[in-house]
Amino acid sequence: MKVNKTYKSSVFSLLFSDPDVLRELYCALRGVTLPDNIPVVINTLEDVIFMDKINDISFEIGGRLVVLIEHQSTINPNIALRLLMYIARVYEKNISDRNIYSTKKMQIPQPEFFVLYNGSAPYPDERVLKLSEMFKSSEPIGLPDRINPVLELEVKVLNINKGKNECIVKRCQILSQYSAFIAKVREIEKEGYNLKESIKKAVIYCHEHDILKGFIEQHSSEVMNMLTTEWNWDDAKDVWFEEGREEERESILRLINQGFSVEEIKQHLENKSQSAGQTMKM
Repeated sequence: MKVNKTYKSSVFSLLFSDPDVLRELYCALRGVTLPDNIPVVINTLEDVIFMDKINDISFEIGGRLVVLIEHQSTINPNIALRLLMYIARVYEKNISDRNIYSTKKMQIPQPEFFVLYNGSAPYPDERVLKLSEMFKSSEPIGLPDRINPVLELEVKVLNINKGKNECIVKRCQILSQYSAFIAKVREIEKEGYNLKESIKKAVIYCHEHDILKGFIEQHSSEVMNMLTTEWNWDDAKDVWFEEGREEERESILRLINQGFSVEEIKQHLENKSQSAGQTMKM
């Protein structure tokens, strides 16, 4: 499979790419305690765009296949369907060397899906999104809808913003510090600083206050570049959806990768629209 060049790493995926950290995070999400010798095998797909950047982590632990997603913008209402397609690819990858047509029943890990939400829009502490909620009703043709759908997928969405799900956040030190870091960036932004300045000041603050200190010392420049790109991308997506210009997607992504701000991208779209209008008049 070809690797898509627009696939971007994220602070989240880099921070939680350590098996020991993932074990601690999983225990916090499930409210359990597992021995340190329980293996964690990361099997994240690196050749499939899920959310236009790598903010997803897939791993196996104790017979479970866990898909973990981070959201910094509004929760996508179609995420259950997207995860259905994603998990099929993960299974395909994991059993590629086994014969699914064998007469012997295969054993596959049981899936679990979590979304960690830390966007700025209000969201409840917890919500479960179901694939069945997207199914069309069969009532118009006289068939009753099934009480228990033959195909289901549930996604647990957890709000990890400051003051939300504190019992979960406190059980995982890295998650707690990551949430504090994101909250600090937003706090500084509200003081009137632009995104890049806010991230820089938040990085300095967190380093001085022993928040993700080791991670920041090792990846400070990457954190700056990744988070700036991530948040600009989220804002830019809102721009093209508002303008009804989904065809501008690749152009917008290219501008972000070249370092343009959201305001510069807006101006680019406006100029392009004006040029198109003038051409039509001619």
